[in-house]
Amino acid sequence: MYAIVKTGGKQYRVEPGQKLLVERLPVEAGGSVDLEPLLFSGDTTVFDKDGLAKVKVGATVVEHLRGPKLTVFKFKPKRGYKRKTGHRQELTRIEITTITAGS
Repeated sequence: MYAIVKTGGKQYRVEPGQKLLVERLPVEAGGSVDLEPLLFSGDTTVFDKDGLAKVKVGATVVEHLRGPKLTVFKFKPKRGYKRKTGHRQELTRIEITTITAGS
């Protein structure tokens, strides 16, 4: 049994007990969050709007962290233009606790 969920503008294939990194969620560590399902595959596959309204995907926030540092370097030749900046993405590690396909 698995589901495809959408969070942070990205889609993830999840199964119960799986841990994954997603973009920062506004929930404290230890809190629970419901994710938006796009597809459910169990005994039958559900991907219509009415069927997905009954599907619940629950997750627990394990921790908040920051991704690796990325270096952004801009350069224009023969003009003396150089800019160096960095970026670290804010991330949340979640654990999928339940996937239910209500009646």
